[in-house]
Amino acid sequence: MALDIYALPLAFKFTSPGPIFVQLGPITIRWYGLLIATAVLIGVTLSQYLAKRRNVNPELISDLSIWLVIGAIPAARLYYVLFEWSKYAQNPGSIFAIWEGGIAIHGAILGGILAALIFAKLKRVSFWLLTDLVAPSLILGQAIGRWGNFFNSEAFGAPTNLPWKLYIPPERRPPELANFEYFHPTFLYESLWDLMVFALLMTLFFRSLRGKPSIKTGTLFMVYLAAYSLGRLWIEGLRTDSLMLGPLRIAQLVSLLGIVLGLAGLAWLYIAKRPLPDVVSTLQVDKERGR
Repeated sequence: MALDIYALPLAFKFTSPGPIFVQLGPITIRWYGLLIATAVLIGVTLSQYLAKRRNVNPELISDLSIWLVIGAIPAARLYYVLFEWSKYAQNPGSIFAIWEGGIAIHGAILGGILAALIFAKLKRVSFWLLTDLVAPSLILGQAIGRWGNFFNSEAFGAPTNLPWKLYIPPERRPPELANFEYFHPTFLYESLWDLMVFALLMTLFFRSLRGKPSIKTGTLFMVYLAAYSLGRLWIEGLRTDSLMLGPLRIAQLVSLLGIVLGLAGLAWLYIAKRPLPDVVSTLQVDKERGR
């Protein structure tokens, strides 16, 4: 990665070295895939640690991670392809080329939720307990994964002349913006936002372990849903390559829904003071948490 520093504070520009990390003969390792793999490994390790701190068997997280990968990655790709079908219909073989980019996080979340619901039902474990243990890892993984967009020179914003900016090579620019060189580094904006949400979730998690009032099951996931969606809502408005439904940006519509659902869930927990509907009883939740 090339990083040029100017005289002004926070004055820099990013230039991707390209999507390939290393190539050994016929074997090509791309940054996008490497970052996804790294995010998964770090996420599983972190969630196992959090499970131990909540008296939950960490092996449960190991088993869940397999379900999440199987559910999330194909769903993320399918979500993206469906909204970009006019492009992929011309070249169906590229549908499976996920190393080239084109994985929608909202699709991954939906696929992961479905996989976790099935897993929780089969294992007789609280779905919301699982989501609380996974939410910090999820948002940290998103912060890491966004750098895959940087290496692929994708998911960038509108042209800008701000001191911080992202160089996009001519072949990656939209035709109508071919004369512009520098764009908003929206990958960076979202990565930094995700790190702030991660810090918030970890603070809430450990606050309940330091003698503070224990947070209710499902709180971390609801905070994640609302906080991440809030950041994605405004960042998406800067992008030039949003998935569209007519004149509407799909990610912004889904983000609005995420904000509403997250806030509604928190209101249900702390204003109505009722547990979230779950696949198991609250007695089973307490048992899994070792109470």
